[in-house]
Amino acid sequence: MANKAKEWLAGLRPQANTAGRTEQLRAACGALLGLMVTALVGYATLGGTAAAFLIAPMGASGVLLFCLPASPLAQPWSVIGGNVVSALAGITCAKWVGDPLLAAPLAGGLAVVAMFLLRCLHPPGGAVALTAVLAGPAVHAAGYQFALLPVGLNSSMMVLAALLYNSLTGRRYPHPQQSAMQNPHVTHDPLPTARIGFSAADLDAALKRYGQVLDVSRDDLEAIIEQTEMHAFGRRFGVISCADIMSKDVSTLVFASTLEEAWGLMRLHQVHALPVLNAARRVIGIVTQNDFVQHGELDEYRSFRQRLRRFIDRIPLTHSEKPEVVGQIMSTKVVTARDSTPIVELVPLMTNTGLHHIPVVDHDGRFAGIVTQSDLVAALYEHALGGA
Repeated sequence: MANKAKEWLAGLRPQANTAGRTEQLRAACGALLGLMVTALVGYATLGGTAAAFLIAPMGASGVLLFCLPASPLAQPWSVIGGNVVSALAGITCAKWVGDPLLAAPLAGGLAVVAMFLLRCLHPPGGAVALTAVLAGPAVHAAGYQFALLPVGLNSSMMVLAALLYNSLTGRRYPHPQQSAMQNPHVTHDPLPTARIGFSAADLDAALKRYGQVLDVSRDDLEAIIEQTEMHAFGRRFGVISCADIMSKDVSTLVFASTLEEAWGLMRLHQVHALPVLNAARRVIGIVTQNDFVQHGELDEYRSFRQRLRRFIDRIPLTHSEKPEVVGQIMSTKVVTARDSTPIVELVPLMTNTGLHHIPVVDHDGRFAGIVTQSDLVAALYEHALGGA
């Protein structure tokens, strides 16, 4: 009987994978460190009274900051602004409404209204407002100073801890709105994937009809929908990986390759980009024809050929120091894909962000090939014919 009960309880527990457990542990450690730092700074600044150096709602703020750093409710202005304005609402109600039975709910309601108006909605702010009313004589005696010390100090320290911790652990915080649906060519045309698929206007219309606050940023929601479309496509039509379509016999460069060598290889193979590898065959950059144009000051068509020739031959065009090797002009922020990556994941990268060449690496991170827009178009075309 006991064994059956254990089995039943085990079935209720979610089966978290290793990555999920790691993320949970990271969030718990972050919340622990954030609260500890906040408590120590508060204690050193305000003294040892429990109600003074650390307030209880900071625990709830810690959950948002370290478990849900991408949430709009966890951004710096939401945390600091939401908590401080809620404290002001609570203090005001405590001063002007004598009965706590009325002052407490009124403070909570006013805090929500103020946070909406100031665009700093933060759920723990409601608890801060109630704390200002119900915490007792010590808080009441502090008056409006309570909103600054400890509320403002606690909130600022929690945000600072979140900034440092999330940055060190590789999570983007703050998490600004960064829509992927922006035309890189600075024209009014919608992105290629939005001309048939869903567009930013479609998402905005759906959110407007939904009419409620979502605990997820708009750009994350956009990315989730895109990922859902990709998985649906793969389920319906099958999966083609980068390894199936990539070019493998690819000319590559090293940091010290000369500009003349790089340009010559591009002309010989009639390609617009070449990957740059280190001694371990890991991608450290990519050189494109656009890099030659930008660094060669080739802004006048009449003298383009002559100035390009002088640039490649290392004849100074200006008095400034002139690049001589590809390592000096290459793009170092290179988007790569694994050889096992489904090619459908490359579609938004190549159509929406303006990438034309994506180096492919193997499971060890070493260069294995390259996928171009031509490779992708041909593969999708052949795949469509096969499924017709």
